[in-house]
Amino acid sequence: MLSLLPGSAAQVRLETGATPEAEAALARQLGLDQPPLVRYGRWLGGLLRGDLGHSVAYDTPVAELVAERLAVTLPLALLALALAAVLALSAGVYAAARHRRLGDAGVMALSQLGMAVPNFWLAILLILVFAVKLQWFPAGGFAGWDEGPWAALRSLLLPALALAAVQAAILARVTRSAVLEVMREDFVRTARAQGLGRRAVLWRHVLRNALVPVLTVMGLQFANLLTGAIVVEKVFALPGLGLLVFQAIANRDLLVVQGVVMLFAAAVIAINFGVDLLLAAVDPRLKDAHR
Repeated sequence: MLSLLPGSAAQVRLETGATPEAEAALARQLGLDQPPLVRYGRWLGGLLRGDLGHSVAYDTPVAELVAERLAVTLPLALLALALAAVLALSAGVYAAARHRRLGDAGVMALSQLGMAVPNFWLAILLILVFAVKLQWFPAGGFAGWDEGPWAALRSLLLPALALAAVQAAILARVTRSAVLEVMREDFVRTARAQGLGRRAVLWRHVLRNALVPVLTVMGLQFANLLTGAIVVEKVFALPGLGLLVFQAIANRDLLVVQGVVMLFAAAVIAINFGVDLLLAAVDPRLKDAHR
């Protein structure tokens, strides 16, 4: 669809006022003079061979560009998922343990607020508070892994928090509902009757049995974090896949856009498959049901 829109990479690379002859010559050199279906078929053929093509704007193989930028986006998504999981599991179990009390209502109100706040607006707010006013974290950019893990993580912490807020709010509600459902089971009453404390029952027995829907949602969230990082990376000027996609669209570098989209699609499939395997390991009943 992008290839059908007006404009081309040849127009972007040439200066304003270039002659149509120069533009046509550069288009032939870049292989852009062929019909869109032919170019798409050629890209599919290269994809089957593991070749994502060559970037027009960067004059670099697309696979190398994606791998370089993935070193920023993947740690960002993993850090955001870890923050979301810690916040959501703690808040969800806390709310379930205080069902229909003030603590439960407070967690549900905060989670509703978290789902309503756009992550790009929260990213700007975090920059104003923690980078501009308090100067605890950098306002943007990426220090690089060569500067050490701590310097790189400091660059990713605020963007990860902006990404994690919405996902933590959703996951907290799912955790609360799952924990409340498991707390009604007979084995919970048996464990309490045997003398186990409420906290021990919640964290050792109830939470593990409630992890099936929680892990399912976390798998979907990780895929959302990979794709949702595009806007947040733009706000924090992080050299990840998000900034690469923005630049590729501006430069009409369609092979880069196609390569990143294909990566996201493959990541969603792989993550869902991994979640299914993890669910079978967490809940043996699922493994027995497929035998």
